[in-house]
Amino acid sequence: MLLERRDSYDSLYRDFRWQVPARFNIGVAVSDAWAGREPDRVALIAHRSDAAPATLTYGELTRRSSALAASLVRRGLRRGDRVAILLPQGFAVAIAHAAIYKAGAIAVPLALLFGTEALEYRLHAAGVRVVVTNAAGLVKLKPIAGRLPALELIVSTDGAEAGALDFEALCASPDPDFAPADTLAEDPALMIFTSGTTGPPKGALHAHRVLIGHMPGVQMPHEFLPQPGDKLWTPADWAWAGGLLNILLPGLLLGVPVVAGPAEKFDPEAALALVERQGVRNAFVPPTALRMLRSVTGIRRRFDLKLRTIGSGGEALGRETFEWGEAELGLKINEFYGQTECNLVVSSCAVIGISRAGAIGLPVPGHRVAVIDDEGRAVKPGETGQIAVARPDPVMFLEYWNNPEATRKKFIGDWMTTGDQGSVDDDGYVTFFGRDDDVITSAGYRIGPTEIEDCLTGHPAVALAAAVGKPDPLRTEIVKAYVVLRDGFVPGEALAAEIRDWVRTRLSAHEYPREVTFVDSMPLTTTGKVIRRVFRDRAKIEADEAARA
Repeated sequence: MLLERRDSYDSLYRDFRWQVPARFNIGVAVSDAWAGREPDRVALIAHRSDAAPATLTYGELTRRSSALAASLVRRGLRRGDRVAILLPQGFAVAIAHAAIYKAGAIAVPLALLFGTEALEYRLHAAGVRVVVTNAAGLVKLKPIAGRLPALELIVSTDGAEAGALDFEALCASPDPDFAPADTLAEDPALMIFTSGTTGPPKGALHAHRVLIGHMPGVQMPHEFLPQPGDKLWTPADWAWAGGLLNILLPGLLLGVPVVAGPAEKFDPEAALALVERQGVRNAFVPPTALRMLRSVTGIRRRFDLKLRTIGSGGEALGRETFEWGEAELGLKINEFYGQTECNLVVSSCAVIGISRAGAIGLPVPGHRVAVIDDEGRAVKPGETGQIAVARPDPVMFLEYWNNPEATRKKFIGDWMTTGDQGSVDDDGYVTFFGRDDDVITSAGYRIGPTEIEDCLTGHPAVALAAAVGKPDPLRTEIVKAYVVLRDGFVPGEALAAEIRDWVRTRLSAHEYPREVTFVDSMPLTTTGKVIRRVFRDRAKIEADEAARA
């Protein structure tokens, strides 16, 4: 299941073979397997800006997760029950995940940033029976708990209160007779809700094999992880597939220490200080966070960074951010691609020459990826179509929870469709344009928003940007940009004109935003993606009002 170091992509892809055992349990694999050999090996490091870091060893992870699993089983948790984890990055997240899998239950990671309405929807849809959270989570659960008929038990990492059991007490109550569930690799283990950028969130149900399926896609952007001294970190919430399956669980499986640094929002200066202080070697940083890092001047002069690799995904990176990374960080950012239902299937790997500005990369060994038309046929190089992944595939989801119709619609034959528009060039490199709904149609051109947004954030005044199509009677749509300015810049028509010209001279005459509107903030999902739907709706209202005037 691990990639062997090769000097060429062709041999790497050609010779890879999946080795998925019939029986596999994520919880055992990420804790017990290492504890039996090296119980004192460091699994997790908790970064604290005002104190020395704390560490959790594999021996401790095994003991505490097994005790928690036994405690929950004694209280009636059954195989297949859903257990939500509503916590920031930290030891408790890893312990809870391992415990849930060992109990044969299904983990449902949720972000603490969710409001009560979003939480209620997901908890109710998943039929969650147990929630593991903290004091902040208890406050959000209080007004909705009575409307969740399946919810029977709440566990708090901040101690017993308001009817919640004490997490630490449960982790300190071992059962010598407890044995982890003997699960099949195909048994359900994890339910991750889609981000809901294009409709109501759906619960993507994954099997225990999903961790095995992720490994080549983790090793490729991190250039044959693990290497001596490697240490992983991401600012992404571990409730997101990107944080959980790109960093936390793979790191635990490989024996690579993972740094936990909980933060309510991304702070570029604080992030760089963490990377420096903890000696992070391998980082997964989403494109939005990388664009925010571009506001920091003199990074290599001010911070002693030991980074070996940076992987980025979740949305398109863009040429300007790629080139900024090479110039300012001193390494090539390895872009990768996937989605909640089938993650990490395309990637770059600069160390063996798989790197091209503006492209995601090549298919990860073990995965069959194509750009297809509406009939499921591969399009010609250079033509636009939908990115798709062939089944069977160990990283692919089992189904959408309680939604067979949505599951059926996800496939065209044996191709799992992604809803993402892209193309493949003559060398096989995949370029991502955007979601079907995000692609802008203007004067016969199909325009992806990410390249425009990336160019916009290269302007000295622009912190964040969203590009959408605004209905137009002449061109079908025009490109419209909504822009958040950096501190010290004042919105105005002169600046808007300067920003328009910035894009026109760097991209092309048909791609530049004909309208620029300044906004105070950018709506983001919990995974850091811009919710363009908000601005598409706003642009449509503006167009309707203009037509009536």
